[in-house]
Amino acid sequence: MYTFIGGIILLIIGYFTYGKYVEKVFGTKERPTPAFTSSDGVDYVPMNTTKNSLIQLLNIAGVGPIFGPILGALYGPAAFIWIVLGCILAGGVHDYLTGMISIRNRGAHLPELAEKFLGKAMRHIVNGFALLLLVLVGTVFVSAPGQLLYDLMGGKVGLTVIVSVIFAYYVLATLLPIDKIIGRFYPLFGVLLVISAIGIGAGLIITGEAANIPELTLENMHPGGLAIFPLLFLTISCGALSGFHATQSPIISRTTQHEFHGRKIFYGMMIAEGVIAMIWAAAAMAMFYEPNAAFGAGLNAVLKEGGPALVVSKVAVTMLGGIGGTLAILGVIILPITSGDTAFRSARMIIADYLKISQKAVSKRLWIALPMFIISAALLQIDFNILWRYFSWANQSTAVIALFVGAMYLYIGGKNYWIALLPGAFMLMATTTYILEQPIGFGLASDIAYVGAAIISLALVSLFFWQAKRQKALNLPLEEDLSGWNGKIDEGFGFCCKGNAPTA
Repeated sequence: MYTFIGGIILLIIGYFTYGKYVEKVFGTKERPTPAFTSSDGVDYVPMNTTKNSLIQLLNIAGVGPIFGPILGALYGPAAFIWIVLGCILAGGVHDYLTGMISIRNRGAHLPELAEKFLGKAMRHIVNGFALLLLVLVGTVFVSAPGQLLYDLMGGKVGLTVIVSVIFAYYVLATLLPIDKIIGRFYPLFGVLLVISAIGIGAGLIITGEAANIPELTLENMHPGGLAIFPLLFLTISCGALSGFHATQSPIISRTTQHEFHGRKIFYGMMIAEGVIAMIWAAAAMAMFYEPNAAFGAGLNAVLKEGGPALVVSKVAVTMLGGIGGTLAILGVIILPITSGDTAFRSARMIIADYLKISQKAVSKRLWIALPMFIISAALLQIDFNILWRYFSWANQSTAVIALFVGAMYLYIGGKNYWIALLPGAFMLMATTTYILEQPIGFGLASDIAYVGAAIISLALVSLFFWQAKRQKALNLPLEEDLSGWNGKIDEGFGFCCKGNAPTA
């Protein structure tokens, strides 16, 4: 219990200490943001900080910070260590830098940023990764809430009908201006998410179940003996470090009013997601503890019976009762749905940016969006566990790219780039080892996979330094030139743009 509580305290302290340091390294400016300079009434719409923060939390917090930590709980307290350190040193840095660099560059998405800072070829590579990830996210986040709703309604409504309704909502949310559905309702959903997570956490302590949470140890307690490295670092992604966030932060970078709101919106919501991950990991460890059995045996049995969704249902109802548990389950259902729609929205934006297609007309949004939904519907025929494994790898690979973009930006700017490069290099090693070793990849022996991953990682880090020195010598501009923009900022947003041009 003390490890669990201490971990949450460390996350909060991390926001006020390391989060502030990261903000200082980046250096915020009083300059107009894309919400004003590129205002289009669809994607570029200024919204207040509270609304942006809650939307960001919902966007990034799909089933990842719940399902991932539940699966990661099989490893024991090692999961807590990764969630806390991952959030503070990697995930928070990743989300903050991605969001802020996007703000400095007209709300650009990751592929465009990768092209600018890592080279032209990277845009095509990152476009592929990002679109693969987003379609997988959208698919996973249809399947997971669909199954939860099916179970919640006792099978009275067919799974196909439920999935069709979710897809219909996705189409609507993807096409409408961001302030019509997302801006209006997501803050309310965000409150529900926070309350349900707090309810589970408080329930653990009040009922005494928290006493079953194991204390800090470096021992690998997985009942199946699965290795901590690299598996734990891909099993728990959302809640520690997630490349999916790099596709979501630019959505909010286009609605943020001031740069100094960035730490609360981007770094802060990553910390909030980490708290949610800690709560669900702790609940999974405590609720299915069996004194006379090996650690994780009870949890493993439930997972084999009905997967993470069954764990969520059992924990919620046990901790909060029938009504409270149902509300908590609804909160968990809302999570993936509200991330799935923004996943498709991000994919639509990325394709539109890549093809340079204006998104003001609904018809142009529609012909980009519909093929994605068709592909996603086809992917639903694949086993969920297989989808989740590919999602995990694509997710963390995207995180590596985003961290390298952040490191490049800081290197060129003469700032401490190690805050992004070190976690990026670590995850590069983890993701490369995973794809070389696992059956969904090359299926190599572990020792060969480790050596191969080390060689590839060293080569790519060396390439990073070569490119960084080259980009710095070329005096690459770090941000969009706004010197010619002379618009006005009204409605009480607090500053005038004239004279706030960047000095790249």
